[in-house]
Amino acid sequence: MLRIIGGTWRGRRWRFPPLAGIRPTPDRVRETLFNWLSARVPGARCLDLFAGSGALGLEALSRGASHVTFVECDGEATRAIEECLCRWDPARRHDWRVVEAKAASFFRGPAQPFDIVFLDPPFDSGLLTAVFTEFQVGGWLAADARIYVECPAGSLPAVPPGWASVRSGKAGEVGYHLYLRQRGTAAE
Repeated sequence: MLRIIGGTWRGRRWRFPPLAGIRPTPDRVRETLFNWLSARVPGARCLDLFAGSGALGLEALSRGASHVTFVECDGEATRAIEECLCRWDPARRHDWRVVEAKAASFFRGPAQPFDIVFLDPPFDSGLLTAVFTEFQVGGWLAADARIYVECPAGSLPAVPPGWASVRSGKAGEVGYHLYLRQRGTAAE
């Protein structure tokens, strides 16, 4: 059972199916992250890559993001996210899109700049380095984008040049990091 911590959907709960390899971001970590991002979320275009339960993107919509794209390769997970969104937002007052795809396939589509990106891949996947590279080739990050990375504590791969560390934390075995993409540091 997961719950939204803040915003218009604050306190809403949803039951996410227990799926292998999907580990929702804990409430405490989400609360810290959204405290860090509080001024940035309203009106932001967000990408929840490796969406899993959708908790990060749902929290962003609840807190006023103008758009969230959820990308997840597990079909059951994408259906659960879409069902939750249809239940909570039947009139489509929020702008959202759920995409069933692997990250590499998603990046083959037309680039669109995101203000906030949530990266929480399966811990044993080794996908972060490849995803970091995709963000550097252009068009996916808005100027001054914020990039959230969740990974096993102590095993963060090297981030691209021009990504400045804003904040970091640790909760048990989980390391979580927020970066700022500085203007003019990636292909535009």
